[in-house]
Amino acid sequence: MGVVDVVAPPTRFRDALTFSFLVQVVRGRWFSVFASFLVMAGAGGTYLFGTYSKVIKQNLGYDQTTLNLIGFFKDLGANVGVPAGLLGEITPPWFVLLVGSGMNFVGYFMIWLAVTGRIAKPAVWHMCLYICIGANSQNFANTGALVTCVKNFPESRGVMLGLLKGFVGLSGAIMTQIYLAVYGHDATSLILLVGWLPAAISIVFVYTIRIMKVVRHPNELSVFYNFLYVSIVLALFLMALNLAQKQVVFSHAVQIIVTTVVCIMLFVPLFVAIREEFHLWNLKKQPVDPPTEVVTHKQPENEVTREASELPISPRTVAEAEKSCFVTVCDKPPRGEDYTILQALLSADMLILFIATLCGLGASLSAVDNLGQIGESLGYPARTVSSFVSLVSIWNYFGRVFSGFVSESLLVKYKVPRPLMMTFILLLASVGHLLIAFPVPGSLYAASVIIGFSFGAQLPLLFAIISELFGLKYFSTLFNCGQLASPLGSYILNVKVAGLLYDREAEKQLAARGLTRAAVKELTCLGKRCYRLSFVIMAAATFFGACTSLVLVMRTRKFYSGDIYKKFRENAEAPKSEPVKRPQ
Repeated sequence: MGVVDVVAPPTRFRDALTFSFLVQVVRGRWFSVFASFLVMAGAGGTYLFGTYSKVIKQNLGYDQTTLNLIGFFKDLGANVGVPAGLLGEITPPWFVLLVGSGMNFVGYFMIWLAVTGRIAKPAVWHMCLYICIGANSQNFANTGALVTCVKNFPESRGVMLGLLKGFVGLSGAIMTQIYLAVYGHDATSLILLVGWLPAAISIVFVYTIRIMKVVRHPNELSVFYNFLYVSIVLALFLMALNLAQKQVVFSHAVQIIVTTVVCIMLFVPLFVAIREEFHLWNLKKQPVDPPTEVVTHKQPENEVTREASELPISPRTVAEAEKSCFVTVCDKPPRGEDYTILQALLSADMLILFIATLCGLGASLSAVDNLGQIGESLGYPARTVSSFVSLVSIWNYFGRVFSGFVSESLLVKYKVPRPLMMTFILLLASVGHLLIAFPVPGSLYAASVIIGFSFGAQLPLLFAIISELFGLKYFSTLFNCGQLASPLGSYILNVKVAGLLYDREAEKQLAARGLTRAAVKELTCLGKRCYRLSFVIMAAATFFGACTSLVLVMRTRKFYSGDIYKKFRENAEAPKSEPVKRPQ
């Protein structure tokens, strides 16, 4: 008994320390980042529509027009995130994530029930509603996780946006591997997976993603670079895996093994988070500063309170606090301060961003949506066309992390305005469009890389610029409003430009052969002229967007030449476990 009495207390002490450390990890800032990565990795279900759309068409007896209508509502739901943003303004992140997980499950589960015949065949508008609800859930994941991380790490917002949107870009490839390992090649089961997996991830991590007081970590940027290296390795592995699966048919056992490797790589950031929390944990064991280092001349607290209470309050400050947001819409604060929603939406800077996004992202989305038919019109085989899609997906990821990390580095080190990088990205995108308009042998490979990269790079830049110019107070709503230009631009350039001009050229080819449109089942265009005029227009639109972005560079050059993160450093505190020395 004596031996047990001696050993037991230290054992209990170690157990208590272990439990306390685990609590610190789960409640820590870095675990919240890791959880956000997983939520984002499951938030790209809309990218898989092309994989399971065929089974919807076959099982429900739809024609192509009806399927395109369902696809339009999918895009509509994915890009209209204002409801999620407004909800994020008045509720905590855990509630936003729960609402999103519920919408995700309900929307896709109803589609799965319809496709598998477990419910009566729904009306077309029911299916449009189901997929709109399911796709809209990703905006709640964005608002709950992405906005929270930006507010927790305001001085690294570009880096954070690049990483999180990068994981969204990889989510389609990640979920495809999980689907192949769990369900094989049953496309109906993919719909079920898209319904339950993202919802389960949000529910598991719902209470670990929360807004915390900003704390300055001296090695913060190096930690984010560790996350970047992990995500790059994951992206390269997924790209190699995708290319291998197009050449070799994997057995189910091999598919399970490679999917296990993918999941392990997804959890590597967890070990980075644990390492950082362990460093903070060790700081607690360091002795605090001796009393001789504490400032001796300190004003008594009651005097400070009394003096603060006696400070005069400006009548203008009181009046502004009582004004309605409709009254102050024209009385905008300086750039970088917290704008109200109306002040931001009705500002010239937001209008410029909207036009640049409408032209840039609208053209890029149109190119991605038409990539399959572009390859077909130029005579590429089906397997090669699918490799173009893979190239767009992977380089979409690289564009997102590149724009996040590089724009942040240029801004901090050289005061390069972030809108200037957007200008260069849009100029690069216009080159990609011209490669499609005037193709040469192999140019579609280069165009796929350029368009994928530029498409991915634009969103992190857009979100970061909005957060910097208009503040973080209403960022949940403003960043969702900012991306509304994307579907509008896609509708104009894809439906009203590319679609109409493609059909017109196809009808010319039919007329040259003495046929009418009624004589063929599907209207198909072959040759370089099918998309030439469309992508000349898209290249011109993107170039106009670049010029518009350059106007924003001129308007904001003074703002970016200053220290835009100064107020965040002043309001931030050092980690509580880190001893802070004060001057004598």
